[in-house]
Amino acid sequence: MHNVMIHPATYENVRAAVTRAFELFPLQLEGKRVLIKPNVLRASKADEAIVTHPAVLQAVVEQAERLGPREIVVGDNPGVVSYGANEESFNKTGLMQAAKGYYRNIGNESCRVEFNPDFLPAVSLSRAVMEADIIISLPKFKTHGLTVLTGAIKNSYGFMPGAVKAKLHRAAGNPERFNDAVVEVFRLRVPELFIVDAVVGMQGNGPAGTDLREIGLILASDNAVALDAVIATLMGCDPGRLRFLRKAREAGLGDYDLTKIQLIGELKPLADFKLPPLGGEAIAGNPAMQAAMSSRLRMRPQAEPELCTGCGTCVEQCPVAALAMIDGLPRVDADTCITCFCCQEICPEKAIALK
Repeated sequence: MHNVMIHPATYENVRAAVTRAFELFPLQLEGKRVLIKPNVLRASKADEAIVTHPAVLQAVVEQAERLGPREIVVGDNPGVVSYGANEESFNKTGLMQAAKGYYRNIGNESCRVEFNPDFLPAVSLSRAVMEADIIISLPKFKTHGLTVLTGAIKNSYGFMPGAVKAKLHRAAGNPERFNDAVVEVFRLRVPELFIVDAVVGMQGNGPAGTDLREIGLILASDNAVALDAVIATLMGCDPGRLRFLRKAREAGLGDYDLTKIQLIGELKPLADFKLPPLGGEAIAGNPAMQAAMSSRLRMRPQAEPELCTGCGTCVEQCPVAALAMIDGLPRVDADTCITCFCCQEICPEKAIALK
């Protein structure tokens, strides 16, 4: 049975929750190489709740420092942008300062590892991931158009440099296979501890939306499947309806059955939490739900004219070149689009909607 901590917190008093997480899930860090991996989707302000909040990262870094590690590295591979956006993302979010000098651009060095040939024969992971003795993953409590939620398992997708992420998006080809691919990436190097920033979360059109939700929690566990099951339940979604959790359980990575999870704290689902378009009802296994999934797969990105500045970032970053600038707005070729959501994820103006 796996344990999951549910601890009340604000960004002002988050250290108490982080300290409790380290007490419940003790790590032997003395003399070890430690990688602390926040969720750094892209450059944004901390109060936009797109990334792990700096207060959470700093509390984790300071807790790790006390345990005498040989080395601490703080890093992530943001979104699907070029490697040069790494430092920009950390600086703008405030995470660079919170990293206390331990930041490293982990996208600069990578190593090739064998992968599931159903997708790609091999992928590249940041070398810091493979060299770490201990990995502490710091997900953000958010929704996600492809996986319904971004949590402990999805956060490991950032172990790959941006160009590799886009390549795997393309190899997956559709949302169902992408859920499977996320689990395959997670299996390459499972972190030892997960601490989730759920003080302020995101609902609706995540992972880079504007519909924020005050939650007031820090979640923690040493098992990602159990932790994501708790996140799903808090969002009002049955964990068993999430394809990536079913895949993870089949792979022996944990169990999402709440009767097999020891809760340390109160699990109280959030009232009227808004799930994204590809929510739980779209991926359950019965025929009606599969029909709903088929209809949702017809969704394509559209730019909101009043928000779009015509910067072309979405066109540049589309992994299959499905977007083109026409009359100052990005337009999608519906036959080429693989609904990977990269354009929505990376749009600096949050101007891309799925319709």
